[in-house]
Amino acid sequence: MALKCIQCGLKFPLYPPKNKCEKCGGTLEYEISLPESRKIKFSGKLRFWRYRALLPSVRNIISLGEGGTPLHKAERLAKKIGLKELYLKDETRNPTNSFRDRAAALLTANAIDLKCDGLICATNGNLGASLAAYSAKAGLICNVIVPKLVDVGKLAQMLVYDAVIEEFGETVDDSIRRAEALADETGWYQATAELNSLVIEAQKTISYEVYEQFDVPDWFIVSMGGGGTVYSIWKGFKELKRLGITKSLPKMVGVQPEGCAPIVKTLVENRSQPTKISKPFTRALAVLVANPLQGELAIKAINESEGLTLTVSDSEIFKAELQIAKLEGIFAEPASSATIAALKKLVKEGKISKNDSVVCLITGSGLKATDILQALTKKQKTAVIGLKISTKEKILQILSKKDTYGYDLWKKIGKTMTRAAIYQHLNELSEKGLIVGYAKNGRKFFKITERGRKVLRAIDDLKLLL
Repeated sequence: MALKCIQCGLKFPLYPPKNKCEKCGGTLEYEISLPESRKIKFSGKLRFWRYRALLPSVRNIISLGEGGTPLHKAERLAKKIGLKELYLKDETRNPTNSFRDRAAALLTANAIDLKCDGLICATNGNLGASLAAYSAKAGLICNVIVPKLVDVGKLAQMLVYDAVIEEFGETVDDSIRRAEALADETGWYQATAELNSLVIEAQKTISYEVYEQFDVPDWFIVSMGGGGTVYSIWKGFKELKRLGITKSLPKMVGVQPEGCAPIVKTLVENRSQPTKISKPFTRALAVLVANPLQGELAIKAINESEGLTLTVSDSEIFKAELQIAKLEGIFAEPASSATIAALKKLVKEGKISKNDSVVCLITGSGLKATDILQALTKKQKTAVIGLKISTKEKILQILSKKDTYGYDLWKKIGKTMTRAAIYQHLNELSEKGLIVGYAKNGRKFFKITERGRKVLRAIDDLKLLL
C-alpha cells in the first residue's frame, strides 16, 4: 500500500498524508493491494469500520456510529419523475447528519496514530462540523477555517463542539490556502478534504454499502464542489470489481449549480484541468467552490464511467429540496437536492431510461442549511456573531477573572493559534475600549474595562437565544 501520483506514477510513504506529487504536482491517491475476494471478510454490523480491510491501516479506532446509513427506496419520488427504481443514499443519518462523518472517523484516527494534539480544516460546512465532533470524542483540538458564507446549522455544530473557528476569505478556496499555511506554521494535522487523500478512502465506503444494500445501480448521481466525492464513489465501485465481487460499474453523473460549475465547464469545453470561476454564486453553499482542487479526479471518474455532467439552477435545486421532503420525508441540504433536480432533467431529456436504476447521494441534512430556514428563523446573524467573537470572548472571560499578559493568555487559551494572532485580538479589543494595557514588572499586562464586562454579559445573554 502506498500513496501514488495518478499522473507520473511516483509512490510515496503512506503517512503523513499528502495530496500533491513532489515531482510533477499531480494528485496523489492511496493505492491498496487488494486481496482476492475470497479472503475479504467484512465483519460486524453495516458500519464504516466494517470495511477496515480496504482502508489505509490505522491503529486507533474513533467512532460515533458512522456509516450503515439507509438506502431509501424512493417510490413516490420515482413515480413523479417517471422512473422504475430510484434510491436515495441517506447520509443525513450519520452522527452529525452528513457523509463527512466517515472522513472524520478516519482522519481523527490517523491524527492520533501520528500523535498530533490538534488538527486544522478548511471547510464550507459539513467537514468542519464532523471533525469538531470527532475531535471532541478523541480529545483533539479542532481548528476550523471557514469562508464568509457558511450554513448556519453547520456553524452552530462547530461552535457547540468547541472548535476554534476563524473566518477567512469569500469562498472555501481562500480558506484552504489559509489552512495550508497554518498547518505548515504550527504542525497541526492537515484535515482539509482537498489536502488529505484519506478523505477519498473514507468516502468510498458509501459504494460498498450501496452494493451490500442493493447492488450496482445503472446510474449514480453526485453533487460536485471540490470534485473528490464523485471520485470517491467511483473508486469504491472499481475496487469491488477488481475484487471480483461485482462485474458491473455504474455511470457517474456529476452535477453543479449554474452559478458555480467549473468542472462541468471544463468537460463541456473538453479541457483536462478545471479553471477558476471568477465570480461564483449559488445558495447551495456546500458546493460553492470556485477552484476545485480535485476537479481532475472528478473528470477522471465521469470519463472512465462514460457518465455525464450537467448544471441546474438554484430555483430547480430548491424545488427539488421541497419535493424530496414532501414525497419521501427526507430533508436534504440544497447541494444534495441538486441530484434530484439533475435526475428530473436527464429523465425528461431521455438520457436516463425509465427502466434504469438510479442512486442519488444525499450528503447532508437541510436542517444545517439556510435556504428554507432563513424564512423561518433569524438566528443566522447571531451564529455569525458567535463565530466572530469566539476567541475574543475567551480573552475577555480570562481577563474578567484576573489581569494577565499576552503569553499567559496564549497558554490559557490552549496554544490553539499563533501568539501573533493573540496580540492582534488584544489590539482590536483595546481599540474598542473593551480592555486596557499597562506596564507591570517589565511586562505589558491587560485588564478588562467596565465596557468589556458589559459586552461579556451581552454575549452570555445572546447565547441563551441560540
